[in-house]
Amino acid sequence: MGRHHRRTRERELDEAEEQLSQMLSEAGHKDELKSMLLTKLESCGWKDQVRLVIKDIVKEKGIDKISVEDLVQETAPHASQLVPDQVRMEMLDEVKRFLETQDED
Repeated sequence: MGRHHRRTRERELDEAEEQLSQMLSEAGHKDELKSMLLTKLESCGWKDQVRLVIKDIVKEKGIDKISVEDLVQETAPHASQLVPDQVRMEMLDEVKRFLETQDED
């Protein structure tokens, strides 16, 4: 797959993501999904795991030597990896259900 094809595909995915986000917002479903996600992440201990990652990063870098922006940049990939597959699948199912109801309208 060439670079041009990859860039086109990435652009298409970005546009689809924006469109989905807009649809969810307009339907009032985006905040509901966010709330559902936060509840699931709290119940599985994800927040505690991310807190430990943050503590380790601060300990390694030094509290006075790391900005909030740098901390977020370094924490985000770890936090994303820590989301359990079960939570990812449940949220994907919710988005699919939403899209199916949109097709019916």
